[in-house]
Amino acid sequence: MKKNNEKWKYPRTRIQWLWDNMKGYRALYVLAMFGTVVYNILQLTVPFFSGQIVNRFLSGDGAKENLANHPDEFIRLLCLMVGLTILRCIIVYFDCMGYEYVSQAVLFKVRNFLYDKIQRQDMKFYSTYRTGDLMTRVTGDLDAVRHMVAWVIRMVIEAISLVSATAIYFMIMDWKLAVSLLIVAPLIFFIIYVFKLLVAPMHALLREKLAYMNTVAQENIAGNRVVKAFARESYEIEKFDECNKDYRDTNKKTAFTWLKFYPYVETLANCLSVILILVGGLFLIEDKISLGEYVAFSGLIWAIANPMRQLGNVMNEFQRFSAASAKVMEIYYSEPEIVDAKDAIDKPDRFEGNIEFRDVSFQYADSDLPVLEHISFTAKKGQTIAIMGETGCGKTSLIHLIPRFYEPTSGEILIDGVNVNKLKLHQLRKNIGLATQDVLLYSDTIDGNIAYGDSEISREEVVRFAKYSAASDFIAKMPEGYETIVGERGVGLSGGQKQRISLARALAVRPSILILDDTTSAVDLETEKEIQDSLRHLDFECTKIIIAQRISTTKDADQILIMQHGEITESGTHEELIKKGGYYAELVKLQVG
Repeated sequence: MKKNNEKWKYPRTRIQWLWDNMKGYRALYVLAMFGTVVYNILQLTVPFFSGQIVNRFLSGDGAKENLANHPDEFIRLLCLMVGLTILRCIIVYFDCMGYEYVSQAVLFKVRNFLYDKIQRQDMKFYSTYRTGDLMTRVTGDLDAVRHMVAWVIRMVIEAISLVSATAIYFMIMDWKLAVSLLIVAPLIFFIIYVFKLLVAPMHALLREKLAYMNTVAQENIAGNRVVKAFARESYEIEKFDECNKDYRDTNKKTAFTWLKFYPYVETLANCLSVILILVGGLFLIEDKISLGEYVAFSGLIWAIANPMRQLGNVMNEFQRFSAASAKVMEIYYSEPEIVDAKDAIDKPDRFEGNIEFRDVSFQYADSDLPVLEHISFTAKKGQTIAIMGETGCGKTSLIHLIPRFYEPTSGEILIDGVNVNKLKLHQLRKNIGLATQDVLLYSDTIDGNIAYGDSEISREEVVRFAKYSAASDFIAKMPEGYETIVGERGVGLSGGQKQRISLARALAVRPSILILDDTTSAVDLETEKEIQDSLRHLDFECTKIIIAQRISTTKDADQILIMQHGEITESGTHEELIKKGGYYAELVKLQVG
């Protein structure tokens, strides 16, 4: 992830990015913006006709005669006022519907795109971003984006069109009075600009506080068993309470920032009425304007004052969008580092399963020390390779290089004689079955979990793979058998049961390469023996890479690799390694006697 490269992160401005995601709805959105301009111009009609009625039929010379002689004109003006008001209401309704429709379409499109992006990222991405932070980006941050499309832009267009139309109308009626009223606008704009400078970083901080609070909540809920096991409920409640208070205080501080400026904006907006009374009254006394014009000015003074009052809220929401969209765009424009090579080889057929490591070394990007150094070994198709070693010696890192979860720092990994970098990721990973010690089961049926890698397999095949993993007996005793719903992350199942379902899931894709990372650590020895016997008699050929700590799991392997400090220090069969008298021989003595 190139997080620090701003140019890479934001190849488009925020508004350009919004416009890109309105593809297919742009015509509707432009029509909605045009509608906003139209219905705000129509705001002038009521004051205009009011002024006409006052001048011709209520005051001025010949008003009484005009009312008596031209009642039809009086009624026509009233009908026009009512008719245009109803027309404006209709336009407003459909206009708001248009904005909302486009905003929901953009929200749907971007959320799907983000989810697709997150799904296709590599392991480095998931170690960089916290789960709670990612959840905030696809929920709260996207809601701020939707609000920008549906409300903020509409308010900006509304303010510009209403103030512009009103200012032009005022200038036509009397430019001196118009200038007297509009002179407060620069002062309000200056206040809003200062407010923007102060509130922008606060919205960015507020968004980080929310993401952290969501992360704390997510980790606590996911780890509820550990919390209860150590009776740490009170501690976790206090921890969340602190995060919540921090978020609340930041939220209040952000809100109070506008409240500090609001009295000044409100005072200046209210000054418009005072100016109209003083200057407009003086002009009226001196016959520089008519009573109808004064009524028109008075009826439209809100059209200048209200947008000025709304500027603070609009700026507040824009800064919220700015902070949120920066986080959304960071994921939106991110690209995984591990992708198909341009000259990738197409191998649609099933792999044979030959694996070769050639002088492979590996180091995590955020680590100063290598995890693997000069790893070399060969696994021929159908063979079983067992890997043993102390915790932290690099066993799991080694197997993660085979499906290209990470790239080796140096050296080559070949499958069927082809460097994995030259294989298409989808084809490579479809040929690998992976079962790990830390099992993740989905909130689905047992059948759905086993068939996760290939949803087209039949129930009979699911049962057969469950038998291979010694899971069929306990599944048959479940309330609804294979249709039993598994709770989130397998809640309700024992560790051994979850491991056996995970193994069945790995087998169900009929992989060319089966990778088992301490998969039978939570099962009893009798069940493990049954599983080992099943793995030797699969109805398809596959190469097996097994990480284990039990001698009973590894002793029948074609080759056993002993790893220490990121290097292979011993290799051979069970008998060969016992004769060497090294780490493996000591392990045999400890476990077997």
